[in-house]
Amino acid sequence: MKIRIFHLFDFLIIFSVIALITLGIMFVYSSGFNSVGVNVKTEYAKQIIWASIGLILMLVAAIFDYRVVEKHSRKFFFIMLALLVFTRLFGKELNGAKSWLGIGPFGIQPSEFCKILYIFVIASFFSRTADWSELKRFAFSLGLFLVPFGLILIQPDMGTASVYFPIFLLAAFIAGVPLRYIMMLLLGGILTIWFTVLPEYEKEIAQHAIPAIRLLTDIKLRLIIIAATGAVGIIGLVGTLIYQENKVFYWISYFFGIICASLLLSYVAEHYVLKAYQIRRLIIFINPEIDPRNTGWNIIQSRRAIGSGGFFGEGFLLGNLSHKRYLPQQSTDFIFSILSEEFGFVGGLVVFSLYFLILVRCLFVIKNTENHFGIYVSAGIFGMFLWHFLVNVGMVMGIMPITGIPLLFLSYGGSSLWTAMVCLGVLMSVRSHTHDWR
Repeated sequence: MKIRIFHLFDFLIIFSVIALITLGIMFVYSSGFNSVGVNVKTEYAKQIIWASIGLILMLVAAIFDYRVVEKHSRKFFFIMLALLVFTRLFGKELNGAKSWLGIGPFGIQPSEFCKILYIFVIASFFSRTADWSELKRFAFSLGLFLVPFGLILIQPDMGTASVYFPIFLLAAFIAGVPLRYIMMLLLGGILTIWFTVLPEYEKEIAQHAIPAIRLLTDIKLRLIIIAATGAVGIIGLVGTLIYQENKVFYWISYFFGIICASLLLSYVAEHYVLKAYQIRRLIIFINPEIDPRNTGWNIIQSRRAIGSGGFFGEGFLLGNLSHKRYLPQQSTDFIFSILSEEFGFVGGLVVFSLYFLILVRCLFVIKNTENHFGIYVSAGIFGMFLWHFLVNVGMVMGIMPITGIPLLFLSYGGSSLWTAMVCLGVLMSVRSHTHDWR
């Protein structure tokens, strides 16, 4: 029995999860205190309940043979789409996004649970299409990414939508999708964001007219550039078909196609998808002092809290800025700021180390699993955890934009906590069923 238990469970992962959850509950509890030392919130009690249920879900997922779900991936895809569409139409609006379902104070965030479904869907697709042509495989997988990504983006929930991107990229990379296709997505994504925020950058950061940005703010000029870059891309594509041995035409169509698509998508994002405050968030981290009492407030206070913690911190329940409510969303997005204020650099190092253990175990499973489906599932889980960690910690430090991504296991919230714990349960299942099964 002991051998079987050790075979099923990864105790390094379980230890890391319990340690992170314990820290999370401690600082969710601390975030409820006000400046006179009275706890005015009961979020920590709900977090304890969610964590207890999450542990059961994680262990059940670890025991369950993940491989049996591969044949149901098509059903998962349509279930995921139905949930996201229903949420967009009938969900509750919170913090500007219609991304919740529930009754009264009880609610769930379907886009969080859909991450699990999406990981299974994209992993199943790549495991079943190894004999497809490179272009066909990439095109279909891109469609499987863009549909849920777009549905979440129009809620609008830019933070949660962004998590699907690294899940897709890591699974695609491990599955052997050519690097030029992956770089096309990365470059296209970066340019789309850049073109979207440049007008706001000119107005808020530079605070003077920049001639080159007029190409984006003047709709006629933008349309001309879109048409011109699209025409050059088409010419390059035709040249590639006629002169197949000459790669110059291919790279012309490659780069001009990316620029054309990025310009078009940035216009759609700016005018039809993203709210003004979301675009502003994407650049305010460059200089939060331009709006210190509004969009720049969170970053400024978060930096102050982290800096005031020093090496060892001010002590548990002794955080001055958090108890004075200087940190908005302090039990969710900015939980790391409270931890750093009260436990200092040492506390942050502990969190980094525990996350490092989880990520290393993900890589270990990817390296040692023979089943292709399991490899791609593990890669998607690795991408999800890495993204959540880098973006949230970078956000509270002021080196990345504020996107509303929680720090898994520490931030208050049941949906993200259960999603993370089920994913690690699945990872343990992959580890214990490591041999190929075909």
